[in-house]
Amino acid sequence: MAGYGSDAALMAYWDAAGYTYAADAPFAALRQRGSAYLDGTYGLRFPGQPTGGLSQEREWPRTGATAYGTALASDLIPARVEQASYEAAYIELTKPGSLSISFDPSKKVKRQKVEGIEREFFEPGDSSNIFAPDAPVSTIIEGLLAPLIGPVFGQPAIMVV
Repeated sequence: MAGYGSDAALMAYWDAAGYTYAADAPFAALRQRGSAYLDGTYGLRFPGQPTGGLSQEREWPRTGATAYGTALASDLIPARVEQASYEAAYIELTKPGSLSISFDPSKKVKRQKVEGIEREFFEPGDSSNIFAPDAPVSTIIEGLLAPLIGPVFGQPAIMVV
């Protein structure tokens, strides 16, 4: 399974962004992890469906996808998707394992008291807590993908026109 883009494009993107990395970094593995994170986190929010159906290893290219109201070619992997995967790869490079957080909801701490200091943690309603609490959220990735993704829970129940 290959990650989006290429090692050369990844390094060019990181260089342009001013990111630092070792010349012997495992670029292909980082692209793979960044792409897997992107597909797993945003795949259901991308428009259309994978062109190759269930046998396709990545979420892109897609059939029926649009951006800014324009149909995208069914063989296109948008540059924004590649760039977002490079951002995710850099997160993984700088903090290994951060893209694959595992957590056990039964072990969440609601209140903690240590030597007279007590903390109570905010806990959103059960329906809004769909992601691991420590999963990385990147505004750069969100911004890159904004024209391609829909809302987390689909269209609103009521639309005011």
